[in-house]
Amino acid sequence: MGKKWKEEPRKKLEFVRTLLIDNYDSYTYNIYQELSVINGLPPVVVRNDEWTWNDIFHFLYEEGAFDNIVISPGPGSPTCPEDIGVCLQLLLECWDIPILGVCLGHQALGHAHGAQIIHASEPIHGRLSEIEHNGCKLFANIPSGRNSGFKVVRYHSLVIDTKSFPKELIPIAWTSSDDTHSFLETQKFDVIPDAYVRERQQANFGSILLQLKNGSYWPSSNANRTKSRKVVMGIRHATWPHYGVQFHPESVATTYGRQIFKNFREITKDYWLRMSSSFSSDRNIHYAASTQVPHASRLFGTVSTGGQSAKNPDVRFSGEACSGGPVIHDADKRSLGFLDMVNILPQNMGAKFLKLKWRKFDHLASEVGGARNIFSELFGRNKAENTFWLDSSSTEKGRARFSFMGAKGGSLWKQLTFRLSDKSDVASKRGGHLLIEDAEGYTTSTFLEEGFFEYLNKELLSLCSEEKDYGGLPFDFYGGFIGYIGYNLKVECGAASSGHKSTTPDACFFFADNLVVIDHHSDDVYILSLHEGNTTKTWLDDTEQKLVSLKASATRKSDEQSLQNVTNSPHKAGFHSEKSREQYMRDVEKCLKYIKDGESYELCLTTQIRKCVGKVDPFRLYLHLREKNPAPYAAWLNFSKENLCICSSSPERFLRLDRNGILEAKPIKGTIARGATLEEDERLKLQLQCSEKDQAENLMIVDLLRNDLGRVCEPGTVHVPRLMEVESYATVHTMVSTIRGKKQSNVSAVDCVRAAFPGGSMTGAPKLRSMEILDSIESCSRGIYSGSIGFFSYNQTFDLNIVIRTVVIHENEASIGAGGAIIALSDPEKEYEEMLLKTRAPANAVMEFQ
Repeated sequence: MGKKWKEEPRKKLEFVRTLLIDNYDSYTYNIYQELSVINGLPPVVVRNDEWTWNDIFHFLYEEGAFDNIVISPGPGSPTCPEDIGVCLQLLLECWDIPILGVCLGHQALGHAHGAQIIHASEPIHGRLSEIEHNGCKLFANIPSGRNSGFKVVRYHSLVIDTKSFPKELIPIAWTSSDDTHSFLETQKFDVIPDAYVRERQQANFGSILLQLKNGSYWPSSNANRTKSRKVVMGIRHATWPHYGVQFHPESVATTYGRQIFKNFREITKDYWLRMSSSFSSDRNIHYAASTQVPHASRLFGTVSTGGQSAKNPDVRFSGEACSGGPVIHDADKRSLGFLDMVNILPQNMGAKFLKLKWRKFDHLASEVGGARNIFSELFGRNKAENTFWLDSSSTEKGRARFSFMGAKGGSLWKQLTFRLSDKSDVASKRGGHLLIEDAEGYTTSTFLEEGFFEYLNKELLSLCSEEKDYGGLPFDFYGGFIGYIGYNLKVECGAASSGHKSTTPDACFFFADNLVVIDHHSDDVYILSLHEGNTTKTWLDDTEQKLVSLKASATRKSDEQSLQNVTNSPHKAGFHSEKSREQYMRDVEKCLKYIKDGESYELCLTTQIRKCVGKVDPFRLYLHLREKNPAPYAAWLNFSKENLCICSSSPERFLRLDRNGILEAKPIKGTIARGATLEEDERLKLQLQCSEKDQAENLMIVDLLRNDLGRVCEPGTVHVPRLMEVESYATVHTMVSTIRGKKQSNVSAVDCVRAAFPGGSMTGAPKLRSMEILDSIESCSRGIYSGSIGFFSYNQTFDLNIVIRTVVIHENEASIGAGGAIIALSDPEKEYEEMLLKTRAPANAVMEFQ
C-alpha cells in the first residue's frame, strides 16, 4: 500500500480527482455538483456496494486514479453493513489518502475507530444550527459561534456518543447551543467580522473533548443559562488526513458549505505536496493520466453485479490540465459523472421526419368564450371520449400560461397503454405489456423487456424535425406524447419494487398530431397539425372554420343551463377511506419510528378514498372541479377504451424541460386551509410561512430535487431562484420552491424524467429507502396518484405535473389520493387533518356534482 506514491510522487495538484462513495442517498449529487465546480473535474460516483475493496485498492494504489475520497450521507446506521458497504474498510485501510465523510460518512469515521453510534436526543431534519469550531483547516475562513453567520442544515437521527470518543479522533466542531432554527428564522442574523473567528481560535480547546464527554460544556456567553449538552458536528483523525462533518455542507441553506469543500480541496493539495517533498524521486505523475475505471455513476437500474468489474474495465477516462482549465473529452465523460445516458438509435429503426403547420388567431380566446368553451365545442361531444386537455385554469401571478387540448385525430395519432408485468422475479421487474392502437383502430401488443421509459425514449429519438417549423411559437409543445406516468413506474427509476399492483394502466399516452393551444397572457389561439412527409391542411381548415363560427354567448348560456342541474345538497353516501383515522395515525407513528432510527429524513405517507359514482358524466364533473378549484397544472384525460378518466386540479409542477435546455421543478411542501375572512386568511398564510415544520419539509425536498437535477445538469448550473414562497389557491395556501438547472447536452428528455421520477415531494428523502418503507406501510397502490400528467414534445421538450388534488374515475369508481410529509416534528392527529384537507376540494366537487 502506498507503493505507487513512492514510485511516482505528485507535484502540487492543478485539479483534484475525487472518488465519491454514494450510500444510496438523495443528496449525493448535490455534493457531486459542488465538487465538479471546485475540483475542476467531476468526481467518479460509485455506490457503496458497487466496487469491491480489491477494485478500490486497484484504482487508488495501483492506478493512482484518485486524489481524495468523499463519503456521502445516507439512510440507516454505520453499524449496519448493508447501510455502509465498503466505507468502513476505506476509513481503516486508506490512512494515507484524504477522506471527508458527510453525515453517515461522519458517523462511519467515528464507528470505524471505536466510537458508539447512538440515537440523538432529538432527530433533526431540515433544521439549522449555529456551529462553533476550533479553527482547523477544514473550517478555514469560516466564522464560528453564536450569531456568527455560520449556520448549517442538519439531517440526522443518530450521533456519535461523545462519552465513547477514542483517542484517535478529535472534535473540531459542535453546536453552539441546543437551539435549532427554521431557515427563514436564520435570515435575520448578521455575520460577525473575522476578528471574532481569530479570537475563538486563540481560545484553549484542549479541554473541550473532556467537557463534551461529560456534557458540561457551554460557551462563556451562555454561562448564566441552564447547562447545555452539545452535539459534535465535526471530527478529524489525530494523525491521518480524515475528516467528518455531521451536518450537510451541500444543502442550499447551509452557509459556507462551498467553503468547506474548497478547504478540503486545499487540504488534499497540501497533503500530496508534502508527501511528494518527502520522497527522493522527482518524477512527475499525470494527475489525470488515462486510467481505466469501470462504468460508475449509473443513475438508472440496479448496481452492477459482476457484469462489469475492475478486472475487465469498459470505460476509459482522461483529463489534462491546460491554461484554460481541465478538458474533459466527450467519450470519457461517463466515468467522470457525465453519464452516457443518451440511447443511440438502432440502425434498423428508421427515423421519422415530421412537418409542422400552424396558424395563429390574435386575441380570439375571449371572443369565443375562453378555453372551456373552445374545448367543449371542439372536443366535448360524446362525453369527450379520447380527448386531452392540459388546462392552465389558474393563470394569475404567472403560474401557467398555456393550455393544450385535442382529441383522436390525424394519421399519426395512436394510443399507448402500458402495464407492468405480473412476474415477481427481479430480472423482469421493469418489463411490461404495451398495447398500441393506431389511427385506424388497429391494435398490436408487445412485451417491453426494458420497460416503458426506454421505449418512449427510443420513440422520441426516432422523430426528426426542422426547428424553423416551430421557431416562431412561444410555447414548447408542438405535438407528441401526452398522457400520464403512474407511480409504479418508479421500478424503472431505481426503486426496488412496485409494492402494490395498480388497477389502472401504469402509463397511458396519446400521440397528439393535431392540437389547439391557448395563450392566456395574450388571449391568442394557435392550431397545430403534425404530419410525416407532405402535410395536408384539412384539419387546420376545419378547425379554423369552427373557431371563427363559434357563438360565445350562446355556448356560455348552454353551459350555464347545464350546470344549473348540479345539486349542492349534502351527499348521503360519501367516500370511504382505505384507512380509518386510527390506522392512519398509527401509520404516522410507524413513520416517526423509522425517522428516529435514521432510516429516513422524511416520509410522504398517503392513502386513498373511494366512491362508486355509477353513470356520472366525467367531463361535466371535470368542468365543475375546475370551476371550484382552478389550478395551474390541471388536466383532463379520457382513455375511453380503458373506461378511465382523469380530472386533475393539481397546483404542482413536477419537472419541465424547455427548448433552451433549462430544467425546472416546483415542489410543494407545506399546506394550510384558506381563512373565512380576510384577516383570518392573512393570519393562516403567515402561520404557514413561519412554520418550522413546513419549512423543514420544504427544504428537505428542495435539496432532494437539487440532487435529482444535479444528476443530469451541467455542473454549477443547478440553483434555487425561489425558496419557500407561499402561493394561494381557491381552498389552500401552499409553500412552493423553484429549482432550475441547465441540462447536459448528452442527456435526453426521458433521461431527465428517469433521474427524478417519482417527484420527491411524493416520496420523501432519501428517496429509494423512503419508497421501500412507504410500500410496507401503505395498504394499496397509488396508481395514477403521485405520478405525473403532461407532455413529451417531438422536439425533446416536456412539462409534467404531480398528480395531486385529482379525481380518477375508473370502472365507475372515483378515487382520490392524499397524504402528507411525515418528519420528526409531525403530530399524528395534525397529519390526519392535513390529509383530509387535501381531499376536500376534489371530494366536494364529486359530491356536489352528483
